[in-house]
Amino acid sequence: MAEFHSNRRWWIALAVVALLVLGAIVALRLAVARLPATIASALGPRASIGAIEAGWTSIELRDLVVRADAARWPAELELRAERVQVRPAWSSLVRGPWRVARIEVQGVYLSMLRTRDGRLVVLPSLLERRGASKAGQEAAPSLALTIGEVALSGGTLDLFDATVAGAARAMPHRVRLSEMRADVGPLALPALDQRMALAIDARVKGPRRDGQLQVKGHLTPALRDADLDVRARGIDLLALQPYLLRRGEAAVRSGTLDLSLDARATQQRLNAPGRLTLTGLELAEGGGPLGTFAGIPRQAVLAALSRDGRIELEFTLEGRIDDPKFSINELFAARFAVGLAEKLGVSLGGVVEGVGNVIKGLLGR
Repeated sequence: MAEFHSNRRWWIALAVVALLVLGAIVALRLAVARLPATIASALGPRASIGAIEAGWTSIELRDLVVRADAARWPAELELRAERVQVRPAWSSLVRGPWRVARIEVQGVYLSMLRTRDGRLVVLPSLLERRGASKAGQEAAPSLALTIGEVALSGGTLDLFDATVAGAARAMPHRVRLSEMRADVGPLALPALDQRMALAIDARVKGPRRDGQLQVKGHLTPALRDADLDVRARGIDLLALQPYLLRRGEAAVRSGTLDLSLDARATQQRLNAPGRLTLTGLELAEGGGPLGTFAGIPRQAVLAALSRDGRIELEFTLEGRIDDPKFSINELFAARFAVGLAEKLGVSLGGVVEGVGNVIKGLLGR
């Protein structure tokens, strides 16, 4: 009899374990069945997924595509990824809200837009509030999502910049990063109000040569707080000349740029000391004897290059980010012009006075 009761308890325990395993499998199947609709809701109506596979610890998406709104986006796609591995908190798939521990993305393409007013827009299908279906109705918030860490490899990033000189044309200026590796997180979407770590290593594509870019640090996008170290080496000046030249100046024929920048932004105030080196700079013909480069007499720049072969200068970008007059492009161009003039011993005359007024307006003093 004792042996019978012992066996009975063993069979009961085995049945409970079997039921728990069966329940876990059913819950997993139900969670997987919910995933395509959940992901589509998070990414927006223009998202599509080629295939989805689920294991016990992760979910793998293949051929993820987020198409862009052709009427307001300069690229065909907002996002494309060959393979996305998602490691979710399984309990959140059943009870909600949805939380993700880590996302690994391979073979990714991402497009970003810097608007005329300086805003950086990324994945508007996901991060921007969707418009109301009826006039006067409040916009519905996007699905809240918390991601612990995002790791990108084998990536390509297109940054379309509508703020630089010459961007009044139909297509904003494009800077392309390739062979990009990036780690960022945690991300609280769509608010982006949590401090997150950022590390980027990529090649900057140029018409004649590629350079290298590294960015490390932390930022809080919603508060516009940042603590970033930026290092660029061997960047093709042909890719960056809209940031250096003024309208009407002769174009750059060749040359490279090295840049070191320590950017700190807190309580809406930016302070970013940096060092810039121009090597092998060649300017196209044009402008006559009064021609300029970055506001500096062209002949003075050429004389310095023929003597030293390079131009090195230090500068500091500073100002209030919340000032409507603040423009990082204008500020960089102004500091570049002043630093270049000081390095070459050239008087800018009225240009210096104009730059001083710009900086005074930016800093509010």
